[in-house]
Amino acid sequence: MTVSYLFYDIETTGLNRAFDQVLEFAAIRTDHHLDEIERHTISVKLRPDVIPSPQAILINRIPASDLGDGSCEFEATPKIHRLMNEPGTVSLGYNTLGFDDEFLRFSFHRNLLPPYTHQFKNGCRRMDLFPMAVLYWLYKREVITWPEIEGKPSLKLEHIGSANRLISGQSHEAMVDVAATVELARRFYKKKKMWQYLEGYFDKETDAHRLQGLPIAFPSGAGDHLRAIVVSGEYGPGLNYQVPVISIGNSIPYSNQTLWLRMDQPQLRQTTADTISETSWIIRKRMGEPGIVLPPQDRYWKLIGEERCAIFEENLRWLQENLDLFHQIVKYYREFRYPFIPNLDPDASLYQIGFYSRADEKRCRMFHQASLDQKAAIISQFSNPDARLLAGRVLFRNYPKTILGELGQEYHSHMQRINPLKHADAIIDYRGDKRTTPSGALSEITQLKQSGDLDDHQQQLLDDLEKYIKNKFIN
Repeated sequence: MTVSYLFYDIETTGLNRAFDQVLEFAAIRTDHHLDEIERHTISVKLRPDVIPSPQAILINRIPASDLGDGSCEFEATPKIHRLMNEPGTVSLGYNTLGFDDEFLRFSFHRNLLPPYTHQFKNGCRRMDLFPMAVLYWLYKREVITWPEIEGKPSLKLEHIGSANRLISGQSHEAMVDVAATVELARRFYKKKKMWQYLEGYFDKETDAHRLQGLPIAFPSGAGDHLRAIVVSGEYGPGLNYQVPVISIGNSIPYSNQTLWLRMDQPQLRQTTADTISETSWIIRKRMGEPGIVLPPQDRYWKLIGEERCAIFEENLRWLQENLDLFHQIVKYYREFRYPFIPNLDPDASLYQIGFYSRADEKRCRMFHQASLDQKAAIISQFSNPDARLLAGRVLFRNYPKTILGELGQEYHSHMQRINPLKHADAIIDYRGDKRTTPSGALSEITQLKQSGDLDDHQQQLLDDLEKYIKNKFIN
């Protein structure tokens, strides 16, 4: 099978994966040697039920007057889905596994497309250049110029791009960011052995095999606990982006998660049976995904620093001396389940509803292929109630002339829910984060204007957005 890289980036209406939407998708496909094959840009018009985040508009600089350009979401999203699911595609970008990929999964879910196939089917898989950049910064620093902002290293793409003149253009424009990411990948690829080694961490089998070779810190009644280092951008330069850990097994309800107890925090030794969640920190690791788990070899371990290494050893002794409590810690995290959220909005229900039945999967495919009239008739055939609601929303979000009868009533009910009298009554997602409301967005606009940190263009962007929200949702 021919393997290709699909470098991509998205610009969105905000940061909420469940409720915001893609405005622009840009991608460059290359061969396995990073030679360009093709480019794609997909613009998506704003849905009638989405209130853009003012901060997002300032970042992507898309004016309200342009939000009506492009294809409707239901027609644009399958195009993105096909690109990412082309056999042999490795989809990647800069911090795509930290944001973009999950954002797209919810977009696929909302538009009745398989949300996970690009991760495993037909030789498809994912990578992320951001965690790779962390490893290059740690161990192959000579490959590029690493920027510093206010005396601290910065691994932001825009800063790396500027310091290395990767590409010209405005950052946070989707195609500009993609082109910069491709050029950065080419710089990394010059250290080919390093590139190939890191690529292995995004292959489930290779990643799992490497974990099996880790040394045992100590055995207990709960199993053999492996000693390792987890590397991730979230730990920041102050910790050299890495923390020492021991394994405590796999999650029972989520079998794809391996669990790693962080060992460089002194408060761990203050843990009691009643304070496990407060004084200990677990890292959940899926095969083929960040964080990257390194063996505790001296060349890696020394970057932990003497102080944190000493804390690790003290914590290790304490755990061995308090095995009963340690087993309680292991049991707590292995049995932990994410809380069930009652009445969760269908847009946010991806992880809670599980997989559709084969019959509903077939109906999803039929729904995409059917005419508008046929789509309306298919809605009632879905056995999954969330699928029925999402199918109805597809019609009134993308084809407003279809909102008649019960569908029209659902549309008006939906618009009332996203525009509550109080922001405190806003719909929440699977994380408990509130959906952007008209009043919340207008309040944020006022605060941003009062900050005095805006240039003339940013001021105009906010003025236009304010006018759009008032005309659409207030008047």
